[in-house]
Amino acid sequence: MATYFDPLPLLGEAQAVFRGQWAERLWLNVPGPFYGAGTDNCGTGRMYAPALVLYEGEHFTEYVYRQPRTAQELRHLVDAAEAEVFRAYGCDGDDHWTPETVREWWRDRARIKEYLATRRPAWEDDDARSGQGTAAAADDYAAYIDGELAAHLRVYLFWLDERRAPTAGDRLPLL
Repeated sequence: MATYFDPLPLLGEAQAVFRGQWAERLWLNVPGPFYGAGTDNCGTGRMYAPALVLYEGEHFTEYVYRQPRTAQELRHLVDAAEAEVFRAYGCDGDDHWTPETVREWWRDRARIKEYLATRRPAWEDDDARSGQGTAAAADDYAAYIDGELAAHLRVYLFWLDERRAPTAGDRLPLL
């Protein structure tokens, strides 16, 4: 069973850099506490958190495609948020996601995969200039959707319902 990593107690003073507004979050953000919402387009997010952050194609703003699962990944996301000049990453997703909205997001995952596939050629061009591996990260996001994300979201649904990590004896909700 996948375990739940609760990153928020570890944020401490770094929580102050997360000023993103839920209403402005990008639809591509994976459910969880962190999200990008109207970030700048300077392309710094992947420099600090390449396994967690991707860029959308129209305005090149940043979003969280994988929630941090370790203290080190959390540090990388904090670094990305600190480098983002608009301070538009948010960390209050747990206050807004509900089991119902997570399930809605999951039902719409084909839209995300289609978006990623459509944008891939442009990201390959961008990668030739920036070397940030955005096209490969888009592939990683698509593979994550097809693979372990369902298990992670079931654990997150449990977290949202119970506000605790599941144990081996707990039954996880269905997506």
